[in-house]
Amino acid sequence: MNIFEQASINKLRFSTNKGDLTTEQLWDLPLTSKTSFDLDTIAKSVNDELRGATEESFVATSTNPAKPSLELKLEILKHIIAIKLAQNDARRLAAQRAEERRKLLDILSKKEDAALESLKPEELRARLAALDS
Repeated sequence: MNIFEQASINKLRFSTNKGDLTTEQLWDLPLTSKTSFDLDTIAKSVNDELRGATEESFVATSTNPAKPSLELKLEILKHIIAIKLAQNDARRLAAQRAEERRKLLDILSKKEDAALESLKPEELRARLAALDS
């Protein structure tokens, strides 16, 4: 069973400074923000809770019942963050390619204009005549 199925079955909620969020609502959050209403802040909070739920004992073998839920929350957050980072990288790369393409087209247009300007008057008249016919 994948982590999103587990989240929906367990009805996981993620605590934020603006109330609880469902797993689906996490996709709408930015990676970081000035208001601390972002994936990074939520992940840090869940990670802190997970550290607190891990009680170290050399004798007792009891486990905190909240630990599996916190681990699942952290895995979901890490997954969403990784996807959003990859999407940001893809957008950045696409923008760089678009900019390079625009520059190349501008240069090509200038070179074509320069080639036309270098034509002799007779060649220009011949091309104009061909266009008019």
